[in-house]
Amino acid sequence: MKLVYFAWVRERIGRPDETLDLPPEVATVADLVAWLKGRGEEYAYAFETEGVVRAAVDRVHAKPETHLAGAREVAFFPPMTGG
Repeated sequence: MKLVYFAWVRERIGRPDETLDLPPEVATVADLVAWLKGRGEEYAYAFETEGVVRAAVDRVHAKPETHLAGAREVAFFPPMTGG
């Protein structure tokens, strides 16, 4: 699965994207975040505050309980503001 990181999430992780084989127990966005946090201190730092980082699955905004079955891409980004 392709993972894409934007803004300060990218800066904290140190890369704009990566392609990973996810273990079978990673079924939802929340599972993916928990698994990523265990991959190293840079991931733990990026996802340190639960619920702050947003996700999109195949370019559609997703909630933590969104299932990843069949997904090709998950993007992570900080909350957006606009005007």
